[in-house]
Amino acid sequence: MEKILRFFEKYIIPKFLYRFGQPIYHYLLSFIGAFIYRFPSRKLIIIGVTGTKGKTTTCNLIHHILNSSGHKTGLITTVNFKIGDKEWQNGLKQTMPGRFYLQKLLKQMSKEGCEYAVVETSSEGILQYRHQFIDYNVAVFTNLTPEHLERHNGFENYRTEKVKLFEKVASKNGIGVYNLDDENVEYFLRPEMKEKYGHLVNSKQSTDNRQHVKVKNILEIKNIKLSSNVTEFEVGDVKYKTNLLGEFNVYNCSTAISVAMSQNITVEQIQKSIESFKPISGRMEIIDEGQDFAVIIDYAHEPNSLESIYKAVKETQMISLADSGQVNHRAKMICLLGSCGGGRDKWKRPLMGKIAATYCDEIILTNEDPYDENPEVILDEIEAGFLQILNFKLQILKNYWKIIDRKEAIKKALSLAKKGDAVVLTGKGGEMWMCVKNGKKISWDEKEIVIEILKL
Repeated sequence: MEKILRFFEKYIIPKFLYRFGQPIYHYLLSFIGAFIYRFPSRKLIIIGVTGTKGKTTTCNLIHHILNSSGHKTGLITTVNFKIGDKEWQNGLKQTMPGRFYLQKLLKQMSKEGCEYAVVETSSEGILQYRHQFIDYNVAVFTNLTPEHLERHNGFENYRTEKVKLFEKVASKNGIGVYNLDDENVEYFLRPEMKEKYGHLVNSKQSTDNRQHVKVKNILEIKNIKLSSNVTEFEVGDVKYKTNLLGEFNVYNCSTAISVAMSQNITVEQIQKSIESFKPISGRMEIIDEGQDFAVIIDYAHEPNSLESIYKAVKETQMISLADSGQVNHRAKMICLLGSCGGGRDKWKRPLMGKIAATYCDEIILTNEDPYDENPEVILDEIEAGFLQILNFKLQILKNYWKIIDRKEAIKKALSLAKKGDAVVLTGKGGEMWMCVKNGKKISWDEKEIVIEILKL
């Protein structure tokens, strides 16, 4: 059905007419999808998670806690779909599926006895009314940083779309969950909820957090300990341990804990679930094939998430501090990155280059999803950010490469690594496809490609 409608959008309906009637068109599609599948969300407790970073991991954490607590739960994210313990990949290249597929999934969850559904809710999905006719009960805010600015015509509009989820839940007298450390949280706190749950990390507290008075249920996260294989932290006098690495994952865990508490899950059960949760494919995933250097794969595709990954690698000491055994060798971080094409957020490209030049010892620029853009132009725009870093220009010829073919670029990155180094591959994570010109999609599995190369 949606493929037919997209054909009419592209080839039949005049563009000026489509733009004029677009909001009505999207709204009606959402209604028709819900009507066909008989409004399945009414039989589920819907938890919507929105923000910029960490949505997929947070959604999976929430699902794991609820499901392992005996509440059969469905899941819809950028990476995966789940109904109870059954899981399959999201190969749609969409965070929120189209209205018909989305409603079909919710119907299937209801039919198979799910009590909850956790839905990763994107700004694009909200802009296109995909969230309409879904009866959300809980709205969750992870964080907000600039992204999709060209699509939304500015950061304020981007934020406004995200806030609409909270306005929708507030109209149903629902529950809100908030990252109180985020500087934009005030906007998400404005809609009045039946209950509000928040969390903050003590090292991040500001001296003037007036928005906190609006939240009665606050978790304070303290005593964070980061290492290369486990993360520990405390909530009150309860100690938590997780296989997820980096401080940003402490925030993801904290959000999931807050949601679980809002649903009256016991602390003991939450603690067990956090400890037993397995990292998601392509999200801060460590590839170990017996090599004497670290290899990390992550989806990071915008400046803040990219910087978070680089910081995490250094914080958790994945770059060995021990003697590498190599003469004149200092353990280093080797970074491979690109940027999405198709005219998407061009502003971020030089900024990502600047971040890479700040943190990385050696850099390989390569394809991500070029769509119809010239890949070389994309890499040139990332490269422009290098020159913002003092002294980088002097070393550019010996620690920097541009290799369009991503598989060849991965080979180069791995070939540069010596004992104690860390190779960080970002931009694709667990995605199944690489999107190139003329609408073509190339099958892609970054993890399998890395393993294949490491075994050579």
